[in-house]
Amino acid sequence: MTSLDSPCLRTVDGTTLDRDRFLRDIAEPCEPVVLRGVCRQWPAYVAQAQSQAVLVAYLARFAVDRAAEMFVGDPGTGGRYDYADGLAGFTFSRESVRFGEALGRIADAAQSPSQPSIYVGSLPTDDYLPGFSAENTLSILSPDVGPRIWLGTASSVACHYDTFDNLACVVAGRRRFTLYPPDAIADLYVGPIDHTLAGQPVSLAASAPPEDARYPAFANARGRAIPVDLEPGDALYLPKLWWHSVEATAPFNVLVNYWWDGFASGPDAPHTAMLLAMIAIAERPAPERAAWRAFFDHYVFRPDGHPLAHLPEPQHGILGPLRSGNYGRIRALVMRLLRGG
Repeated sequence: MTSLDSPCLRTVDGTTLDRDRFLRDIAEPCEPVVLRGVCRQWPAYVAQAQSQAVLVAYLARFAVDRAAEMFVGDPGTGGRYDYADGLAGFTFSRESVRFGEALGRIADAAQSPSQPSIYVGSLPTDDYLPGFSAENTLSILSPDVGPRIWLGTASSVACHYDTFDNLACVVAGRRRFTLYPPDAIADLYVGPIDHTLAGQPVSLAASAPPEDARYPAFANARGRAIPVDLEPGDALYLPKLWWHSVEATAPFNVLVNYWWDGFASGPDAPHTAMLLAMIAIAERPAPERAAWRAFFDHYVFRPDGHPLAHLPEPQHGILGPLRSGNYGRIRALVMRLLRGG
């Protein structure tokens, strides 16, 4: 177990942050940070501090009659949302229900351990709880970044990553995140990328029994795991590509999160570029892959700085700043090449 302020992870007083400091000191270093008390001023936080019933009534005030996907796990699964044995199926089923019904069923199930495990997640609050975001605001984020809500009973979600930066705010209950850095990927024994629980690939080893003989290299990742416990009002800033399993440990749990790409120059996503690179490079001979790796390092990852640093900036051409029009120029060139032009 870890203390609330784990020595492994930087912790800051979230009540003192402004937007500029958040971007400069929290987001730009691309390291996870715990923000204590960042949403304690929210009416939703005040409601949960009174009782589950008060919070449910507060949420119900905003709820609209709209269908949502609800995950349901039999009591015997212990709230574990993962693959079933053999990866053929999952430890849960999906139901399409009205949001108000889902809220009521979660609240009822939280009263009895014999009830199924239930959760709904990643629901844009503007679609399902219009007006909620206007009352529960975070000044450290741009108003263009919309919140999503996650509600459920006690649960454990398999270790996965996101392709967006994430600020996860605990409204009710408790959350334990177990983090692994992006470069632990080779030791996590990642499952399929096109047969997933909810969109992202997951680590098969992270939720397996300890010392599972199928995953010997996971011992390397286990030693790098960072456990983080969050109480109501706390938040975790999680940069994109950081692996994380998430345990909701209270009978009734509510989390609001924000996803965004803080450093995008346009609509194209790095994940899309990786998929294209897979079909273009992954099965070429090893010496050729090594050659392309050198070119990717030089032009894309740039460990030694800008590839044309030896030339005056006016001679950098389309390798000049993306925001100076070169984003569009490179994109047009790529699209023409993909069309065979």
